Amino acid sequence: MTQELRNIAIIAHVDHGKTTLIDSIMKQSGMFRENQQVDERLMDSGDLEKERGITILAKPTSVTWKDVRINIIDTPGHADFGGEVERVLSMADGVILLTDAAEGPMPQTKFVLGKALAQGLRPIVIINKIDRSDGRPEEVVNEVFDLFVALDASEEQLDFPILYASGRSGWCVRELEDPRDNLHPLLDVILEHVRPPQVDQDAPFAMLATLLDADPYLGRCLVGRVAQGSASVNDSVRGLNLDGKVIETGRLTKLLKFEGASRIPVDKVQAGDIICIAGLAKTSVADTICSPEVTAPLLATPIDPPTMSVTIMVNDSPLAGREGKKVTSTVIRERLLAEAETNVAITFAESGGKDSFEIGGRGELQLGVLIETMRREGFEMTVSRPKVLYQKDESGQRLEPMEEVTIDVDEEFSSGVVDSLNRRKGEMLDMRSAGAGKTRLVFRAPSRGLIGYQSRFLTQTRGTGVLNRIFDSYAPHKGPIESRRNGALISTDSGVAVAYALFNLQDRGQMFVTPQTPVYQGMIVGEHNRDNDLEINVLKGKQLTNVRSSGTDEAVKLVPPRRMSLEQMMAYINEDELLEVTPLNLRLRKMYLCPHERKRAARA
Repeated sequence: MTQELRNIAIIAHVDHGKTTLIDSIMKQSGMFRENQQVDERLMDSGDLEKERGITILAKPTSVTWKDVRINIIDTPGHADFGGEVERVLSMADGVILLTDAAEGPMPQTKFVLGKALAQGLRPIVIINKIDRSDGRPEEVVNEVFDLFVALDASEEQLDFPILYASGRSGWCVRELEDPRDNLHPLLDVILEHVRPPQVDQDAPFAMLATLLDADPYLGRCLVGRVAQGSASVNDSVRGLNLDGKVIETGRLTKLLKFEGASRIPVDKVQAGDIICIAGLAKTSVADTICSPEVTAPLLATPIDPPTMSVTIMVNDSPLAGREGKKVTSTVIRERLLAEAETNVAITFAESGGKDSFEIGGRGELQLGVLIETMRREGFEMTVSRPKVLYQKDESGQRLEPMEEVTIDVDEEFSSGVVDSLNRRKGEMLDMRSAGAGKTRLVFRAPSRGLIGYQSRFLTQTRGTGVLNRIFDSYAPHKGPIESRRNGALISTDSGVAVAYALFNLQDRGQMFVTPQTPVYQGMIVGEHNRDNDLEINVLKGKQLTNVRSSGTDEAVKLVPPRRMSLEQMMAYINEDELLEVTPLNLRLRKMYLCPHERKRAARA
């Protein structure tokens, strides 16, 4: 007898509480022993996910409720990882749309809901974080309904059940006045509202590979949903690409299903199951794994194209090779090709000389996460400033990517933010009071004008503003956008920075380095107070004499240097500057380290 099945994906804007809600579901469905030690945000298993508190990779899990197996897929909330969401929705028969009771629908809510409605999925709406002091659940329900209408939802999709929940406290209710005990109402609604998979059990086995994973014991694993038929361990299968060509033939050495936070080996899988397959070396995401008699591949969802790219080169600074083990263009190329194969939202291209590689992605965050991951694997490289990818229309006119920007700020800062976005060629679409002294601004602005704006925005709003961006469309080029950054302070020599020199140079601008930091000629050690670059000597020690006098040896008091994250540094650099990335350090530098070469390049 086969167990009844439900496949569901959880979609929401970033930080609206998807991963926390899944944790609570798993704890309440009896997945863990009473005394078992369980991590917080169990599904965010990667180091970067734990550090940043965001989901980067989609992950499936499953719980059993009233003898029905419910497969739940946790998805990323950031627009940069939208490629993951699009693929994952093809495995689900329904979606849970999570919306914050105070923030309401945000740009990413609109993006993921649009994708789900387009695939014909019927959503269950949960208004989460009901226990927030600034929650406004009734208004948010109306905003969600308006969003469904704006996205052309069908009559069936508009008839969605609404639940109110607190994922952190672990309860969910159908009406606000119901007793708030547990998440059982949500699990019951999933069984009532989500259809079982509509599949053919008797057809030959076929599944679409949706996610690619690596296991320390099994090696390369492909995750996907069985579209038709059944398969057992050691069955012969083959991989077909989207054109129907056979990529490889092999055997299913291991079949695994997801249970809680772990994978359980099984002997047989059937249509509708979300499974993990080991034993295939070349088959990848969007390929079909099927029985030898199947000749036509399954349809895969086309992925939105990348909107931004960076150039990655070999590290050629004077300090190259001291920290990283993987420094040659060959190993960097292999790693980037492997990333482009597993992550469909990333594109790879190489220069004619094969010494630099252009990597395209959805945004600064996605590219930053890739570079940070490589850095932790022991790679050294040099990275250029992100640039947007243009397109051309039929008449040859240049089009550039535009983004919808939603900003929540205190009313006192709204005029400064409006002015900043106007300078960046943004046009305001909406401005309204969001209550509690907050204003919500909605703009449509070119992506290139928003590179590096996040840190300036946080300074402008004293850290209280919230900015969300999402790709909107391609539009005619908006013309030049002025850069608002001051010049750089550039080291004239190689050696170790000295406190005495930094103390005497502090009035020239803000420093990025501390005493005893290794520096080299052409390295950027700070930001100038003015808009021109200035070369300074940070190695100059105090002249020692044999004459002692009172008052000459005051303690050197240094202003703390400015610290920036990897993404902030990528956005900070200009066209003639690069970011040196090593496992232990991030350094800003000029493209040409020698001052004569810089002058020659500037004249050219």
